[in-house]
Amino acid sequence: MTEEEARSWIVERFGVSRETLVERFVNLLVAESTRQNLVSAASMDQIWRRHIVDSAQLLALAGAPEDGHWIDIGTGAGFPGMIIALLSDRPVTLIEPRRKRADFLTDAAKTLGLARRVVVHARRAEQVTMTASVISARAVAQLPELLAAAAHLSHRETLWLLPKGPSAREEVAAAAQTWHGSFHVEHSITEAGSLIITAKGVARR
Repeated sequence: MTEEEARSWIVERFGVSRETLVERFVNLLVAESTRQNLVSAASMDQIWRRHIVDSAQLLALAGAPEDGHWIDIGTGAGFPGMIIALLSDRPVTLIEPRRKRADFLTDAAKTLGLARRVVVHARRAEQVTMTASVISARAVAQLPELLAAAAHLSHRETLWLLPKGPSAREEVAAAAQTWHGSFHVEHSITEAGSLIITAKGVARR
């Protein structure tokens, strides 16, 4: 998938107005990257494929209802949580413990008119008390450690959407020693070796 194809993918599924919002966010991110290291320089030229579409594909996996509360853990530069907020009408909570990145996300939400439904917590997941219909986390921690830190944010019907690398199946096997639930592994549309763990009904054994 080229950058042009990635932008077309967004337009075809979410419309021009949503794509324009995402473009505005990308411009904010590029400007902020001169002040702090948000994404690698190597991925900046492929930001639509490697970050935008990689985040947006989670919306199709989330399914209905499309207005459920979404928590994104370790949002970093805004992926996937800010993209979820830009491409949907869901209330979204972004958990990002690094203060400078949390401040960037807060300012971006205000600038893009999302402040009413996007909340940023500059703290660790363990310190947040709420639950959500969907929980995402991209490149935050191995699955067993992530569940130990964030299971209190979920309820029985919570859907977990966790973009991972090629070791996703091994992470599921490791987590199954301590956690039960319905775990599946989906293929990412952006990278041949990238996988997405989906889970529901997660609880400690």
